Amino acid sequence: MSNHGRRSIRVLTPAAAAVALCLGSGAPSAWAHVHVSSEEAVRGATALVTFRVPNESNTGARTTALAVALPDAASVSTESLPGWTATLNRDTASGTVHSVTWTAAPDGGIGVDQFALFRISVQLPDTDTVSFATTQTYSDGTVVKWDQPPLPGGAEPEHPAPTLTLAAGPAASHQNHPPTGSAPAAPPSKAPDNTARLLGGAALVLAAVGVLLALIRRRT
Repeated sequence: MSNHGRRSIRVLTPAAAAVALCLGSGAPSAWAHVHVSSEEAVRGATALVTFRVPNESNTGARTTALAVALPDAASVSTESLPGWTATLNRDTASGTVHSVTWTAAPDGGIGVDQFALFRISVQLPDTDTVSFATTQTYSDGTVVKWDQPPLPGGAEPEHPAPTLTLAAGPAASHQNHPPTGSAPAAPPSKAPDNTARLLGGAALVLAAVGVLLALIRRRT
């Protein structure tokens, strides 16, 4: 093998090995999608939700904006992120937030082979799952929408919407159980038993009085 061939192998082997590992093993490409996660995803509760956004551009463009649709959340706040400005799309009438948009500063954004984490504190809906349709904009004008539901059979679409599975809250988990610290049920009333005892005692007293009266009459 020529020196040129050996040099080509040394240069290309690391990348080729990575590609072979993903393609040969059938590994999914979900690592390259916009992904949502939370360690406290409970139905109806407020949680810290993180969006992991990678740069998938093939042209060297930077990700310069990210818009995430929310399920009309009553309470939303964004984490301060250097180099980005967050804007909440709020309904002035109801006060709910429809979406949040992050915009990169000039000459900023997510570069090639990079990713960024965008965090919000949001009140989650009282549902089993919640999806966050997301729009990713690049500096070359490319727009990618991550909003597709799962395909029939559970297969993943090309641009899946980031989705969270929500755990049952305290109210749901205790629905069929008495609340913690509640007073125990009152014991059955013993009124009939006590009444019988009182009547029996009264009868004994009357009998004793009758005996005494009989003795007194005999002596007189």
